[in-house]
Order: sequence, then C-alpha cells, then structure tokens
Amino acid sequence: MRKLDETDIAILACIFKDPCITNKAIASHVDLAPSSCLERIKRLQNEGIILGARSQFNYTLLGGHIQAMVAVRLASHNRDTVAQFQQQLVGQKEVLSVFHMGGENDFLLHVCVPDALHLRDFIFTQVTGRDEVVHVETTLIYDHVTSNSLPYFG
Repeated sequence: MRKLDETDIAILACIFKDPCITNKAIASHVDLAPSSCLERIKRLQNEGIILGARSQFNYTLLGGHIQAMVAVRLASHNRDTVAQFQQQLVGQKEVLSVFHMGGENDFLLHVCVPDALHLRDFIFTQVTGRDEVVHVETTLIYDHVTSNSLPYFG
C-alpha cells in the first residue's frame, strides 16, 4: 500500500465525518480543484481504502426502541461453522453488526428490535435455537455514540 499524504487523509476525514458530503465541498475543504479531488477519491476507492459510505439513522424513529449486544459462544470453531453463523446472522433484519471475536465469546451481535418480546423471540429463534450455540448473554444498550474522527495510524 502506498503512503497516504495529508490531502488523502483530509479527504478521508471529510468522508468519514459526513458520508453524504459532496465532492465540491471536499475539494473546497482540502483546497483542490473538484476534478483533482474526484481523481483522488476514485484512487482511494480503487485501492480499497474507501469501501463505501454509510449513513446514520435514528432507530427509535424507525420503531427500534431497544438495542442490545448479544455475546455468543459456539461449541465448534471450525471455519465453516463460524462463517455460516456469521453470514446467517448478518442477514437478519434485527442485526446491525456482527463481530467475530477472540476471547471468552466468539461473536458479539449488535441488534435493534421494537420491544422486549421481540428481543426474546429473536434470541430464542435466531440464536439459542442453533445447535452450534452453547452460551448467550444479552446486554441492553442505554445509549450509543460514534466518533466522527477518522482513525489513522500512518
């Protein structure tokens, strides 16, 4: 991977902070012509540094009144079991993120549901009902904030 310069980092920081920002606004912020800025963005995409852009949503206004983290431990840790579990869970409408982890638990699921009954049913149906699952622990999320500062370690 090539070393990113200050302008590349500034472009990435703009996109990280606001995925909906226009190329013209980025170009103005980093002091480049819009065409040069767009070239850099395309290069960052082609190099696999920019993988896409995400928006943030107010899940409560969408009916998701409860968010939780669900820690899951599997009985078997072979590649197929892990990959299948991850792919099947990430496809569920309640699941916002799936983290495959080292340590005591194998997965951490970030879920969002309308109410406690839905959470219970989701856990029973989609998680504990699986033969490969041996332990589940659910923790409610009271609040969640996300940094809008780009982490860069170059």
